[in-house]
Amino acid sequence: MIALKTSNTGRWVLIGAAATMALSMGIRQSLSLFLTPVTHDLALTAAQFTLSIAVQNAVWGISQAPISMLADRYGMRPLMVSGALVYLLGVLTMGFSTGAASLVLSGCFIGVAMACTASSLAMTAAARAVPEHKRSVTLGIVSAVGSMGTPIVAMSVQTLLKHYDWHAGIVLFAMLALALLPMSYCAGGADKLPRPTGNKATMGEVLGQAIRHRGFLVMSVCYFVCGLNLIFLTTHLPNYLNICGMDPMLSAEALAIIGAVNIVGSYAAGWLGGRFPKHLLLGILYLLRSCVIAAFFVTPPSPASTLIFAATMGMLWLGVIPLTSGLVAEMFGTRYMATLLGMSFVVHQTGSFLGAWGGGLIFDALGSYDRAWQIGVVVGAMAGVVQIAFGGPPRKATRLPAALPA
Repeated sequence: MIALKTSNTGRWVLIGAAATMALSMGIRQSLSLFLTPVTHDLALTAAQFTLSIAVQNAVWGISQAPISMLADRYGMRPLMVSGALVYLLGVLTMGFSTGAASLVLSGCFIGVAMACTASSLAMTAAARAVPEHKRSVTLGIVSAVGSMGTPIVAMSVQTLLKHYDWHAGIVLFAMLALALLPMSYCAGGADKLPRPTGNKATMGEVLGQAIRHRGFLVMSVCYFVCGLNLIFLTTHLPNYLNICGMDPMLSAEALAIIGAVNIVGSYAAGWLGGRFPKHLLLGILYLLRSCVIAAFFVTPPSPASTLIFAATMGMLWLGVIPLTSGLVAEMFGTRYMATLLGMSFVVHQTGSFLGAWGGGLIFDALGSYDRAWQIGVVVGAMAGVVQIAFGGPPRKATRLPAALPA
């Protein structure tokens, strides 16, 4: 790691941003551990449970752009603190659920809360806290620290689920949601930092540039695949391992290893993003993910192969966050960065919706996940190729030499 020289306010912003990501993402990425006990207790199907996670992702995507616009216009702190309160409401609603409808309502609340507390606003706050030449590696560090929430929360909640009723895990989630309040307040301190003065364009002008910018459009479309593959895995990996006869603790261990190794992967992505073209790194990351997913699912899982898979995926997990965040900052600056990340995130969450609910539908219809992971591998490879081929800056037209006089 490197020492980041910044103001006292900037340091608290970075600490708050990293902790907010760790808590919000740690809870969200551990929700799949409840699939088996909740469906058994409430007599639900896998598709009914995963619909709540799919709705959560859809609401997160739909609300991200308007929430980001409000944060850019009126300040980040009010949105982030409000999001922490809504997160607590969503967790409590899940705890008191008696059927599929209340689980879906919980997913709606958590989706709105994620739009306020997860990567778009947190990474924007972090980007504003440091100078441009330190931005890429800083985003990598914040994303890496934010990844620590997944292994800690996953192992903690699975331990509770192993020995107690699933409501004990909800109590833990409620305590973590309460801890979001002071951390989101600190991250919202980015409102007090000086705003960039170089770009005088209005929000409308920047949005107009974005929808005509090939690199931004390609990045956003390929971001769809990121959401599809990652949410499919976090939602359905525990159930897949369960039907293969694996110990339920293995699912939590796999999620924990993904989060732990992702600390290194996110930092590495930020470091590499400061030295190589970010669009190329994104394309390579998507291609590698497809290869790793295919290698894991072609053979029956074992404890060893599952943990190796988790460690490998951890290196490729949230490295997209510092790369996409840095890419948007390179294209348009940080003044309306939250808004632009919110726009691209709508596409990401469309993929997340399909990855969560579509995986459940395929499993209920066919009795296996084979078709689901095959689709994920194909579209992941396609996204990698498109990102590499078309995601870079437009080439300058070559001027032909003037004709010589006759």
